[in-house]
Amino acid sequence: MSSEPEWYLPTFDTVEEERQYRKQRLAATYRIFAKLGFEDGAVGAAGHVTVRDPEDPETFWVNPWGVPFSHITTSSLIRVDSDGNIVDGEGALLNGAAFAIHSQIHAARPDVVAAAHSHSMHGKSFSALGRPLRPLTQDACAFYDDHVIFDGYSGVVMELDEGKRIAAALGDCKAAILQNHGLLTVGASVDAAAGAFVAMDRACQSQLLAEAAGDPIDIPDDVARHTYSMVGSGLAMWFTFQPLYTEIAREQPDLLD
Repeated sequence: MSSEPEWYLPTFDTVEEERQYRKQRLAATYRIFAKLGFEDGAVGAAGHVTVRDPEDPETFWVNPWGVPFSHITTSSLIRVDSDGNIVDGEGALLNGAAFAIHSQIHAARPDVVAAAHSHSMHGKSFSALGRPLRPLTQDACAFYDDHVIFDGYSGVVMELDEGKRIAAALGDCKAAILQNHGLLTVGASVDAAAGAFVAMDRACQSQLLAEAAGDPIDIPDDVARHTYSMVGSGLAMWFTFQPLYTEIAREQPDLLD
């Protein structure tokens, strides 16, 4: 994942303001994922997005188990510590798979502020192929040499050791294709992680369509690498999220409650 300065991220006078900002972006991401059809499977059990707390980065905010993505609000999010205890969100339940995966990613990657995982239709369908994205389009180049395949699927991730293996496979990349499972993206902000997830799912859809239609032509490696430098940065992923956020906040302002 790129380590360029995050000059484009907002600054805050208080930690409370930054926490509220991060939670609002997180709640918006759940609404966006619902709108795009990324909430597939059991309600709240087949996807999760997390963001570190700015005051206590050993804890992170996540959706409560069993609440539809389309119902998530800023105030309904819960915060959990590194032992899986809910420290904010009385009466809510924690998705065990969310904790097993995200706790280990946040522990292994201090640079990661947010992580996104879901069983989107195109993402999980592509994951069954067990191979990486090809540089078939300009947009797909955002993931050129910046994603991995995790081929160790052994069922629903409920154990911390499985989360550790996923984190180890991810390395310093911004994305992973979890074979027979779905997609995972990370970023230095909720915006970047969510923007990368949306972009990756679309790249999966594009490759599935292209390969079904014929024998698509890869962009040459040198061109793909150069294109990545322009479309694969954290800034580019952050920008991908901005119109999505603007639209969902205007359509569904209750998410900010």
